[in-house]
Amino acid sequence: MRTVTVDILNEKALNLLKDLELLKLIRVRKDKTAREKKINWQKFKGSMTKQPLDQIDQKLSEMRNEWE
Repeated sequence: MRTVTVDILNEKALNLLKDLELLKLIRVRKDKTAREKKINWQKFKGSMTKQPLDQIDQKLSEMRNEWE
């Protein structure tokens, strides 16, 4: 058995693959996408200090006004 990765460019190709799977010629497995992979949030720990919400809103408003 050999494993290959295929990029589906057209929905018809996916239907063909499903037909091949029904014939027990191949097995289609769903690959984990970036959204499904678990994110290690520990690497971001300490990147921002805790601040009151009103301070954060004020800073955001200041930054937005600088662009206008």
